[in-house]
Amino acid sequence: MDDWIYLAVIACGLAVIAMLGVVITLTLRLRKSFRLLGGEEVPFQNKFAFWASIVYTIWPVDLLPDPIYLDDIGILFAALHSMNRAARRAGITTG
Repeated sequence: MDDWIYLAVIACGLAVIAMLGVVITLTLRLRKSFRLLGGEEVPFQNKFAFWASIVYTIWPVDLLPDPIYLDDIGILFAALHSMNRAARRAGITTG
């Protein structure tokens, strides 16, 4: 029975490390993309999608319960990807 406890602790540790990786990646993409919000080159609908995803992330009503942040992170990643793709089409680099 003790082996199961060790496996559970290791699995939880790996899950925390993976979640930290996602949070760090998301933070870096947010920082790179934040300067695009003030420019005229990125279309309004992409900026709106970004701000709507931020509102969805902090809104208490979600598709999945709040302890599970997969939907919040997925929607935010999709909005960031959309805004970065629009910036690349306009000839702006986000790096």
